Amino acid sequence: MKSVIRIHSNNQAHWVGDGFLVRTLFSYQSMGEDLSPFLMLDYASPTAFLPSTTAKGVGPHPHRGFETVTIAFEGELEHKDSAGNSGTIGPGDVQWMTAGAGILHEEMHSKQFTQQGGMLSMAQLWVNLPAKQKMAPPGYQAIENQTIPTIYLEDDQGAVRLIAGGHAGFSGPAKTHTAMQVWDLRIKKGAVISLPAPNHWSAALAILQGQVETDKGVAGDASLIVFSRLGTGIEVRASQDTHALFLSGEPIAEPIVGYGPFVMNTKAEIVKAMDDFNSGQFGRLG
Repeated sequence: MKSVIRIHSNNQAHWVGDGFLVRTLFSYQSMGEDLSPFLMLDYASPTAFLPSTTAKGVGPHPHRGFETVTIAFEGELEHKDSAGNSGTIGPGDVQWMTAGAGILHEEMHSKQFTQQGGMLSMAQLWVNLPAKQKMAPPGYQAIENQTIPTIYLEDDQGAVRLIAGGHAGFSGPAKTHTAMQVWDLRIKKGAVISLPAPNHWSAALAILQGQVETDKGVAGDASLIVFSRLGTGIEVRASQDTHALFLSGEPIAEPIVGYGPFVMNTKAEIVKAMDDFNSGQFGRLG
C-alpha cells in the first residue's frame, strides 16, 4: 500500500466570482509536483442561495494549458465558452473542458436555480496537459450522471462513481489525455476500504464531507490526504459517513509554470499566453 505523506485541511473559504464559496484543497503552487497530473481542487460545500432575478457565478475568463473538471453535487450550473460549447449540469453531472491553446468561458447558476434558489455544492478540479498537448484545440465533454458507472463496494461499505479511469471491469466516460483515475466516493461509517492505484502514480483522497482515519491521523471536512507514489493502492477507515474524491494519475514529468488561469512549462509561454489573451486570440463569448 502507498503510505500517507501528509494530511492537509483548509477551513478558510473564499468567493470565486459571486456564485461559489470554495475552499482550495490543493494548488499547483504548493503541490503541483506531488499530485501531478492534478493541479488544483476547489470544493464548494453546500451553500444556500436565495431566489434572485440576477444569475450569480463567474463571468467570462480565460484558460490555457490544462483542463477544468466541474462536478455538481447540488444545484445547477450553466456553462458557455468561446469555442461555441454550452450546457447545463445538475446533481451528479460533470463538465470536462479542455482549454488547450486558449478559451474564454463562464460558469453561472442556471436560470432555473437562480429563480428558485436552493443549495449549491460542487467541486472543480484542474488537470494538467503534457507540453505536446498544451496548444491543442479546445475541447468539451458534457458527462451526464446516468452515463457514469456506479460500483457498489463489497459488504455494503459504500459506492464508487467512475468519472475517469477503470475498475472492476467498468470504465468512466471521461476521455483523458494522460492515464488517471477520478472517482466520486460515498463511504459508509465503519467501512475499511482499499482503492487501487498503480505503483509510481500520484494518489490523493479529498474528504469533502465526513471523516476518515489513517495511520498518520484523522482527516475531516475539506481535507486532503496525500499518499506516496511508491506502493499499489490506498487504505482508509471511515469513522463517519463520508463523501470523497479519489484522485490518482500517472505524473507528467515536466516543469509547471503558472500564472492565474494559465499553466504552461516556461515563463516565456506564460507571457505569450497573456499577450494572446490581451490581443483577443482566445475568441469571444457569443
